[in-house]
Amino acid sequence: MFVRNGRSERLIAVRHAEAVTTPIDEGLGHHGDAEVAPGLIDLAVNVRQQPMPGWLAEPITASLARLAAYPDATGATAAVAARHGRDPAEVLLTAGAAQAFVLLAQALRGARRPVVVHPQFTEPEAALRNAGHEVQRVLLAPADGFRLDPARVPADADLVFVGNPTNPTSVLHPAADVAALARPGRVLVVDEAFADTTYRAGVPGEPESLAGRTDLPGLVVLRSLTKTWGLAGLRIGYLLGPADLLPRLAAAQPLWAVSTPALAAATACASAVAVAAERRIAEELAAERDHLVAGLAGVPQVTVAGHPASAFVAVHLPGAAEVRLELRRRGYAVRRGDTFPGLGADWLRVAVRDTATTDAFIATLNDVLKERQ
Repeated sequence: MFVRNGRSERLIAVRHAEAVTTPIDEGLGHHGDAEVAPGLIDLAVNVRQQPMPGWLAEPITASLARLAAYPDATGATAAVAARHGRDPAEVLLTAGAAQAFVLLAQALRGARRPVVVHPQFTEPEAALRNAGHEVQRVLLAPADGFRLDPARVPADADLVFVGNPTNPTSVLHPAADVAALARPGRVLVVDEAFADTTYRAGVPGEPESLAGRTDLPGLVVLRSLTKTWGLAGLRIGYLLGPADLLPRLAAAQPLWAVSTPALAAATACASAVAVAAERRIAEELAAERDHLVAGLAGVPQVTVAGHPASAFVAVHLPGAAEVRLELRRRGYAVRRGDTFPGLGADWLRVAVRDTATTDAFIATLNDVLKERQ
C-alpha cells in the first residue's frame, strides 16, 4: 500500500490490491462535462438528451409553487421504497447519487480497509480520500473484459465499492458475483446509477440489479435519476440499505438536502408509468448501443471493452489522447480515459446516441485515423 508523508510515498506490496493516498487532484475530479463546449456534439456525458416527458415535467413545475415551505421527503421516500419493494426506513434520498458517496465516506470513517474496484466512477475514491481514508484499489483487467472476480477483493476489506453496470467500461457484472462480495462486518456499496439503462430480451426489469435484495448483509445500493431522465442539474438520487445503517448516513447529510422540485421528480420517476417508460427506453438504447459497437468494430485499431451494457462504451485506441483532440477540432466531444484508474491514455469513453449521430461520428473517426497513417 502507499503510505504518504507530505507528498512523498513508499510502496508496500499488497496482494490483489494497491492502497492509494496519492494527491486527490490526480484526475479523479475530472468528469465528462468538462469535455463539452458550445458547438461540440456531446459524446462525453452519459445523460439522455431527449425532451422531458409531461408526466415528469408537470409535477416538477407544479412544485415551484411550494418553495416557501421547507422540503418534506416523506412522500418521495415512500414512493421510491414502493418502487423497489423496500421499507421506507431503507431509503435515503440524496442530492444526486454523488452525495451518497460523500455521506458513506464521512459516516464510515472507522473503516479499516476500504476498497474501490476499478475502473469505475471516480467519485467514490475521491470522497473516501477527502474524508481521510487510505484507499485500496482492485484493478480489473482488460484482458478479462473487466469482469469482476470476487476473489480478488481482500477478505478483510470492510468497505467495498463496485459499479454495476460500471462506468466507464459499460460492463454489467452478474448479480451473483456482486452478491458474493457481501458478508457480515462489511458494507458493500454497489453503484447502480446506470442500472435503469440495462436491458436483456426476455428478462423483466433491470437485469443483475440488487436494488430489491434485503437478505445480503451490509448491502447498500446507490441509484440516480440523472441518466435516463436528463436531471443532472436537479441533483436527485437515492440510497437503499439496511435500516440500522441509514440513520448514520442521514446524520452526515445537511438539513433539507433534497429540494422540493427534486422530491417531485423522485416521486414521478418511481411511478408505474415511469418504470414502464424506462424499460422501453432501455430497449431502444440497446439497439442504438449495438449500432455503435458494430460501427466501432469496423474502425481499424479500435477495440471495444468487454460486452457493453449501458449508455456508453469504452474503447482502446493507440494514440487516443491525440485522436480525442482532433475529434474536438472536428466537432465531437468524447471522454478521455486516462483519469480512470485502470485505464490510461489510450482509452476513450463514447456515449451512445441516435444512429444518425453515431454514423456521422464513426465516419469522422475513420477520417481522423486515415490521416494519421
